Amino acid sequence: MSGDTELPVPDTSDVRSGPEVSDALLSVLPLLGEWHGEGVLGGAVSGSGADVRFGQWVRFTHDGRGFLAYDSRTWRLTDDGQIVGPDVRESGFWRPRGDGDDVELLVVGADGLLELYVGSARTTTSWELATDMVARTPDAPEVTRAVRLYGIVEGALMYAVDRAVGDGPLRPTMSARLERIR
Repeated sequence: MSGDTELPVPDTSDVRSGPEVSDALLSVLPLLGEWHGEGVLGGAVSGSGADVRFGQWVRFTHDGRGFLAYDSRTWRLTDDGQIVGPDVRESGFWRPRGDGDDVELLVVGADGLLELYVGSARTTTSWELATDMVARTPDAPEVTRAVRLYGIVEGALMYAVDRAVGDGPLRPTMSARLERIR
């Protein structure tokens, strides 16, 4: 298939078009769409000891079934906002569980890290998730547990990821503020 060929199945980040949104998605529906903005990678994680700026594009889509597909791409930025090159890339699925506000998040990163989070909607526009399982390839970061907080504040998607290495404490890893672009 060429890059400009339409897929034979629907996939959308816009609730106004495409398949009907499943009722199962009500607890994560505010995430649906495309988001773009900037964030900070924690100094301990960046290897430089100093915080590092990054740009980010995130997309949450659905195909009519009871989950959101998640794609995220980041790129490093200089202090004056110039693009240095590609950085962290993740894909996964947000899966509401049961009739309540419980949710699972499955995330795989190109760096060889696989994280399974469980948590719940704290409000209609915020979610708190902690790892239930972390798996990694031999050369992946030595992450043993993590917590992700997401919230929509004044129309912007804001999030923070804290991770632990070994038996160490959770440390700020990355955070961002993203504006809805679609």
